[in-house]
Amino acid sequence: MSSRISTLAKAVKEHPEDSFYKFTLALEMLKISQPEKARVLFESIRQDDPEYVGVYYHLAKLYIELGENKKALGSYKEGIKMAENQNDQHTKSELSAALLNLEIEMAD
Repeated sequence: MSSRISTLAKAVKEHPEDSFYKFTLALEMLKISQPEKARVLFESIRQDDPEYVGVYYHLAKLYIELGENKKALGSYKEGIKMAENQNDQHTKSELSAALLNLEIEMAD
């Protein structure tokens, strides 16, 4: 395990409420082909800190990779609602575009 991952894992253990550490560790898990570990971290963020809008896009992409398109749709839609609540038009736009692309792919 890389020192970066070790450092992040330690930070998550010491600060389990800090979504940034979980999010960063999840991205590192994806880089080393550990999607299930990333999934646990992303889902934990969504559960414990639903206003952390960055998680919805990455969780949906992971669901797509795992063949769980319906869960991906739900993640995009949840993220769009959260972004709207926060008046985050940039994130809302990105999530909306990704949602539309997935809906088109699923319709084919």
